[in-house]
Amino acid sequence: MKLNEPFIDQLRKIYRTRRAEIAARLEEFTKLWSDGSDKEIFAELAFCLFTPQSKAKACWAAVLTIKDRDLLLSGTADEIKRRLLSVRFHNKKAQYLVEARNLFFGSGRISIKPFLKGFADIYECRDWLVKNIKGFGYKEASHFLRNIGFGEKIAILDRHILRNLSGLGIIEGIPESLGRTKYLKTERKMSDFAQRINIPLSHLDLLLWCKETGEIFK
Repeated sequence: MKLNEPFIDQLRKIYRTRRAEIAARLEEFTKLWSDGSDKEIFAELAFCLFTPQSKAKACWAAVLTIKDRDLLLSGTADEIKRRLLSVRFHNKKAQYLVEARNLFFGSGRISIKPFLKGFADIYECRDWLVKNIKGFGYKEASHFLRNIGFGEKIAILDRHILRNLSGLGIIEGIPESLGRTKYLKTERKMSDFAQRINIPLSHLDLLLWCKETGEIFK
């Protein structure tokens, strides 16, 4: 496929004006890992569990609500789902959250940071998250890892990003689904493109979101 050069020029123009803001947001993610508590890391996991087919800001507001009401680490699925009414499929996602919490809960406390540190690399960690956390595909696992400071080598391939990759001429159309093999292949294409235009992969993800929404969020 031939790359869409006018689109690339547009991206470069946006990047020049938003680069510092993008870098600052990524630094916040990195700082969350270095300085944040296990509860704060788990809150990001909850956020990424909630986001499929839901608005990101509504999902983060829901996370803050269940944190404020001390439900994140101790609430039942029934208690949590009543606070997720702005999140699609809130019944299932409340249950997914409780099941995920059980994976990292021991001796009366959540312990997720030490567990994640035990993986050899980010790809092994992501594979484990996808296999063991109900509600996580490669997109959600990548989103979570990026939001806690590990986004340098992975991409969050949601439909917004895929639409832009198609518009740029990097992929042909938007795939109906992304299994592991196709996800990794598309991720590699996005990474190669990022290197070609000299924009870090983690920056490119937020740049494309900024182009779509006009803001840099999570």
